[in-house]
Amino acid sequence: MKRLLTSAAMATVLLGSAAHAENMNIVFTHHSSASNTFWQAVKKGFDDACGKIQANCQMIFTQTEGSIEQQAANMEAALARGPDALLTSIVDDRALDDIVQRAVDANVITIAVNVDDSEGAAGNARAAFVGQGFRPAGYSLGEAMSKHFPEEGPIKVLVGISAPGQNWSEARGGGVLDFMEDFKAANSDRDISFERIDSGTDLAVTADRVGAYLNANPDTTAYFDTGFWHAAVARVLKDRGVGPGEVLLGGFDLVPEAVQQMQAGYIQVQVDQQPYMQGFIPVMQAYLAHTVDLAPADVDTGQGIVTPAEADAIMELSAQGLR
Repeated sequence: MKRLLTSAAMATVLLGSAAHAENMNIVFTHHSSASNTFWQAVKKGFDDACGKIQANCQMIFTQTEGSIEQQAANMEAALARGPDALLTSIVDDRALDDIVQRAVDANVITIAVNVDDSEGAAGNARAAFVGQGFRPAGYSLGEAMSKHFPEEGPIKVLVGISAPGQNWSEARGGGVLDFMEDFKAANSDRDISFERIDSGTDLAVTADRVGAYLNANPDTTAYFDTGFWHAAVARVLKDRGVGPGEVLLGGFDLVPEAVQQMQAGYIQVQVDQQPYMQGFIPVMQAYLAHTVDLAPADVDTGQGIVTPAEADAIMELSAQGLR
């Protein structure tokens, strides 16, 4: 944290200085569409930071949610324009390696944001990563939710892998499953089972898939989503007359849809990864690298556990794109 504060202080001192002789060109490509409310919060942080350093900035969304092919095409187009900095999510361990390497070879400051190669710097040439540690966050989510598990009787858990094969979703889900393995081992006298499902990255799709599973498995104790799409599952439960807490729900990101369902009592635990910070910090790191050759550094944007008791206070910030 000390390094982060020092970098921010240096950026403040440098703003408007001689080092800021010409405006930077910064492009941010990623794997999500403009309809994804989480990424609107990242964009706000990105835009605010770009405004502070008076940079020429562009965030490029995909047309199809989660499309690696479209993201790669957007990266190619951005790199062809010769930007000073390229910020990008790395949702696949191989598909973007060559593009990132060419950006680095062309002296483009390249920072991974939101999602990193599963091997980190060993797997991709990016300079640093700004985002959440996904597997530990998944474990923390499972651990926090376990406090709501019934004290007696069987426990049946479903883990929704929103985007099978993509680093962020697999790692988060893997963290939840790691916890469930440990929980089962610690409670060997109980009937504890868990499985995963391809739950999708669309509210309607997740509602259909998880809703169908719950129809077939009415004894389900909890559903974990690797994104925020369990907010749609909460609506399904309400429509079916299932009361809050009868099926426990937990997932990631404080988007308004999820916070509303926390307020209603349907979501018990949510993990915050601070999307505004994910947009803001890499711009400042790119600025410092460009102006004073200060190397970008990894920043863990956190795995804060949020419960319904905090939902009212968070809702206003979430609606503003700050949480």
